[in-house]
Amino acid sequence: MELPGTEYKQDSAILHSYNAYIKYAWSHGPALSRFFEELKNGKIMGRRCNKCKRVVIPPRMYCEECFRPTDEWVELKDTGTVLTFSICYVGTDASRLKEPQIPAVIEIDGASKNMGILHVLGEVKPEEVKIGMKVKAVWEEPSKRRGAITDIRYFKPL
Repeated sequence: MELPGTEYKQDSAILHSYNAYIKYAWSHGPALSRFFEELKNGKIMGRRCNKCKRVVIPPRMYCEECFRPTDEWVELKDTGTVLTFSICYVGTDASRLKEPQIPAVIEIDGASKNMGILHVLGEVKPEEVKIGMKVKAVWEEPSKRRGAITDIRYFKPL
């Protein structure tokens, strides 16, 4: 079989080099599209399943407990509780950070128990963070919001 690209022989292995050009589009789907659009408006949205009475966040169109479509949108509060957290001294580029980042899973008030989102904490020292700590979203200025999770800059202690 003839493969496109350039063939290289190195010891007993044959390597093929080829640069593919691939066009693609990404869709969040109906649940996450609405979730991100509402973040631009300063709202956190979840979905309710009327059969099992759960409110899920991030929102999804199907309930993984009941195996049926979720029923309605629910506006949630922008407050919550720290379920778990980490203290990171290494950035996404593997460089050492002068000030650590504190990613946390935040159980959003109004959602079902243990339903939350992963975000970062701010305005708190690492040694002051506790599981169970109440937090509130700090929003980006409305003119700078773009329909992304970063429209919430961070969560700060209440």
